[in-house]
Amino acid sequence: MKATAPPAKRRRGPRLAVLALVLCSLLVPIAFLFNRFPAVYVTDERPQQEVTLPSFDRLVVERDRIVHQVPRQGGRDVNAETEVTQDVHGKNSKGNIDLHHQIDTEHKVKVLPPPKIEQVKPVPVPVPPRKDFSDNMRRPRVPSADELEKAKACQLEFGSYCLWSIEHKEVMKDAIVKKLKDQLFVARSYYPSIAKLKGKEALTRELKQNIQEHERVLSESIVDADLPSFIKKKIERMDRAIARAKSCTVDCNNVDKKLRQILHMTDDEAHFHMKQSAYLYNLGVHTMPKSHHCLNMRLTVEYFKSTTLDSDDSPVHKFNVPDHRHYVILSKNVLAASVVINSSVSSSEETRNVVFHVLTDAQNFYAMKHWFSRNAYRESAVNVINYEHIILENLPDFSMQQLYMPEEFRVFISSFERPTEKSRMEYLSVFSHSHFFIPEIFKDLKKVIVLDDDVIVQRDLSFLWNLDMGDKVNAAVKFCGLRLGQLRNLLGEAMYDPQSCAWMSGLNVINLEKWREYNVTENYLQLLEKFRNNDDEASLRAAALPISLLSFQNLVYPLDERLTLSGLGYQYGIEEKVIRTSASLHYNGNMKPWLELGIPNYRKYWKRFLARDERFMDECNVSP
Repeated sequence: MKATAPPAKRRRGPRLAVLALVLCSLLVPIAFLFNRFPAVYVTDERPQQEVTLPSFDRLVVERDRIVHQVPRQGGRDVNAETEVTQDVHGKNSKGNIDLHHQIDTEHKVKVLPPPKIEQVKPVPVPVPPRKDFSDNMRRPRVPSADELEKAKACQLEFGSYCLWSIEHKEVMKDAIVKKLKDQLFVARSYYPSIAKLKGKEALTRELKQNIQEHERVLSESIVDADLPSFIKKKIERMDRAIARAKSCTVDCNNVDKKLRQILHMTDDEAHFHMKQSAYLYNLGVHTMPKSHHCLNMRLTVEYFKSTTLDSDDSPVHKFNVPDHRHYVILSKNVLAASVVINSSVSSSEETRNVVFHVLTDAQNFYAMKHWFSRNAYRESAVNVINYEHIILENLPDFSMQQLYMPEEFRVFISSFERPTEKSRMEYLSVFSHSHFFIPEIFKDLKKVIVLDDDVIVQRDLSFLWNLDMGDKVNAAVKFCGLRLGQLRNLLGEAMYDPQSCAWMSGLNVINLEKWREYNVTENYLQLLEKFRNNDDEASLRAAALPISLLSFQNLVYPLDERLTLSGLGYQYGIEEKVIRTSASLHYNGNMKPWLELGIPNYRKYWKRFLARDERFMDECNVSP
């Protein structure tokens, strides 16, 4: 009799692997929703950053100035409690990157000292005189202290989403749904106490049944129009059940405890939904719209299909003439760059010697090139440059070859001397790492004006080319609400003047000859080694603020603050006459004018410089 082989064992490995994959696919989305969402997302638009700075629990009083002391970043306002935040992926428990850099005392950063120059007066701007509009940018109503704290806490966690949500808040008008929810809360608070009473079994069953019916109705109906026709009978039955429950002798402490528990659960649920809404908001403001992506793709395809537009007829001879007026724009957005150029040209009296250099990345290079080949801007010339390609050719040893847009930092201001005054949030924009290689890209030029792609020009800027900057390198609007002494935890042991003001990018006049003379790019590379903690992008972008401020120590020429009106990407309440009389408008902040989430009252000034006769815009349904 032959011995039979034992039955083969079933392989459990593949089954277990499949089961594990199924569980992961179910758990990952849940964990994603319940965990704190990241502060920024991969995008082709300008990134906003967040670096939370001083906490409220440790304060240091210095020269009548109250400044936070936490290893993050500095503040704003001489007599103000300040916070600077920057939207980046962080690695600490709060999702924010720690920017406290302990710089080795044996390797201090040495920035070449510029010559000592007398105080320079701000250059006058040829715009009609007007009154100080700082008060006009604030809402007339003075909020209460509780509202201030709630608004500050909301902005610290969710940023400019809070401003947008307040502006678009919808009042609940469905009275029947609201009454159902109120009845449900009261019934739930009484039910545990009634269930413990003897002889109240019928009332307990009635309450339980009414609670279940209300929950089922509310799960299917959000507004009054969705409610069933027999809802009035359910409301009446619940009213009678609640009245009977209130007539019973119960422990009030138990009812109060249950009501508080329901309140806390409701607050948690509301906060959860707010996190979801804020996530979608940030996704919307940091992601290129579908229509814009369509436009880029169509332009890129058309570029390779068309041979006539990519000819040698372009005025290449103008691109490197030092005596011409050269503007530099860093942008990945075709529409944004075209609006900046169109507004500048429309506001200029003479455009024959005007040249615009658009630095973009490899992904958008051909779309940009085809767009500006199709569109003419009076007599000016447009030179589209592939930034990544030219950096790879000229600076092959430089590791950061991708194009970085200007970095924006959120600044919160609240005064201890005037606690009832509304907390202010402003965006401070500074040069990105890509800006520091402009002199290497344009070696033949002596002076350029750098424009951000979220700026529009409303006045002729030709007077800036005759500006005598002396030995200064960067002509910019100063931001004296933030002084370097307030950033001592961020700047470490680097040499700087504590009373020196920060400055804003957006519209900057750059003297390239003085830039090269003072070796600003070399000093930037030295500072980069000190302030860059690791190789991740978050640390790199977070270092843009201290590096930009230190690189131009004593090298900033102050422009008149009326030259640029900033805040149109986050600040509500700016008066229309102030906007119309400003030489240029800066849409710094999350609510860019090309997004549907942009502030409607300000988008019209941007849209009037938008091309209207482009068939690709119609085909891609681009309607900012």
